[in-house]
Amino acid sequence: MRTLVFKQFLPVTLSEAWNFFSNPANLGRITPPAMNFIIRSEVPAKIYPGLIILYRVSPVFGIPVKWVTEITHAEEPFFFIDEQRSGPYAIWHHEHRFEEVAGGVMMTDKLFYKVPFGIFGVVADWLFVHRKVLSIFTYRTKVLTNPSVIAPGQK
Repeated sequence: MRTLVFKQFLPVTLSEAWNFFSNPANLGRITPPAMNFIIRSEVPAKIYPGLIILYRVSPVFGIPVKWVTEITHAEEPFFFIDEQRSGPYAIWHHEHRFEEVAGGVMMTDKLFYKVPFGIFGVVADWLFVHRKVLSIFTYRTKVLTNPSVIAPGQK
């Protein structure tokens, strides 16, 4: 199983960060366009524990995959956790944490994931899955360097 940690400073308030990241509709704004990310279920403006979200995404070779996640924990405005219930991973556990710091918010993403299919999954992870996951978070980091993405009107 892989464990990845990503940290990013966001020059916004804790409330602005929470309002953006706790709205499932915003996930598409920070996902690479080539992944063809689409939410397939009705979603509220704010997450809550027990929320199930259905997606379609094309993570590899443009092949569409159904993905179902559940928000298992949420403590406004500090953290939430989403876990895959069905989809391309054997395990997907993603913690989102927000900490108020001088001048903004430190966002920490902690991801635990495992590719299925035993040794074949290990090889696939080594060949391309790990790089794909890193590229998704690299894209998010790039998009989120513009504070107006999270808090319109900021520069």
